Amino acid sequence: MQYLTVLGATGSIGENTLDVVARHPDRFRVFALSGHSQLDKLARQCGQFKPNYAVVADRESAALLSGKLRSLSLATEVVFGQQALCDLAAAPEVDMVMAAIVGAVGLRPTLAAAQAGKKVLLANKESLVMAGGLFMDAVRSAQATLLPIDSEHNAIFQCLPTTYGPGQRGGVRRVLLTASGGPFLSVPLDSLAAMTPDQACAHPNWQMGRKISVDSATMMNKGLELIEACWLFDLRPEEIEVVIHPQSVIHSMVEYVDGSILAQLGNPDMRTPIAHAMAWPERVVSGVASLDIIRTARLDFAAPDLQRFPCLQLAMEAARRGGSAPALLNAANEVAVAAFLGGRLPFTGIAEVVSAVLDRVEITEPDSLEAVQSCDQMARRSAEEVIVQLTGKG
Repeated sequence: MQYLTVLGATGSIGENTLDVVARHPDRFRVFALSGHSQLDKLARQCGQFKPNYAVVADRESAALLSGKLRSLSLATEVVFGQQALCDLAAAPEVDMVMAAIVGAVGLRPTLAAAQAGKKVLLANKESLVMAGGLFMDAVRSAQATLLPIDSEHNAIFQCLPTTYGPGQRGGVRRVLLTASGGPFLSVPLDSLAAMTPDQACAHPNWQMGRKISVDSATMMNKGLELIEACWLFDLRPEEIEVVIHPQSVIHSMVEYVDGSILAQLGNPDMRTPIAHAMAWPERVVSGVASLDIIRTARLDFAAPDLQRFPCLQLAMEAARRGGSAPALLNAANEVAVAAFLGGRLPFTGIAEVVSAVLDRVEITEPDSLEAVQSCDQMARRSAEEVIVQLTGKG
């Protein structure tokens, strides 16, 4: 029996994780669930899985959730705040942690899980984008097990040789990181500025939260994944090629020096990488339907148009510059996406804000979590200033 803490249980990754748990009650038990604002959903999840703990953002939310759980006669203890997230990610009773909180707020609890030597199922890419060196040092020092959940990184992991590791490339030449291209792949360039949040969140293949859906539309998500892949697999940015693959059937590929290319294929369903990581090194049923390769019929590939996707180019540049550049990029993007979703910024303004922040804020070499968080806050303040200058909206 493996005891599991799910950070971000009410999001799409959290929900899919709990779906896999429900299919294997003999293998997995939920120790703690966390949620932010969807308290009714979190209460229902507690009712079904009966965790020892539930974590929410603040005291008011904790009081509301406690009342809901009392009405269900549940013994789940409700706690709140960042420290509670960290404590339940590192709790001695926990074997694995699903790190699925979206954004920079997920860094501290995910790092706490790594420092405690847990099996970390990493869906919070910001942990590596913001603090890759610190995070990987913690994984090595505590001998934690780090397994990627993003479908692309999980595919790469599955296609790498068992001998792959520091100083042992196992004949790997490069990685091909696939991308669907999102909902605006064929939209005329002069129409992009008028795209609405609902249009940006209407992904053709995947069901995701609104923030990550916008990142897919800008392809910032792919840029962040490139940075994450550099840390996960000890690669240089130039050893990773981003490839547009609209069908989202091939989730990524690994090319070897002998000319072979190994690919991982499957239906676009996050339960596949989740089940793979939860049961690793074994395999379990995920609930995902078999891929009908005949019905799929064709697989298309293209190079990304960096004029259409300037956020991808900005992320590639941040990866090459290193230091605090990825953390600045991520923070500015989070602020810009929130402004777009809130109606304060046009779609094309997201890239403008990120570019301006990278030009304005000094790039340093952060050597501590506090230094990383300081860079993050500077970038957020700068992004807000840029938004006001661009739009006149505070």
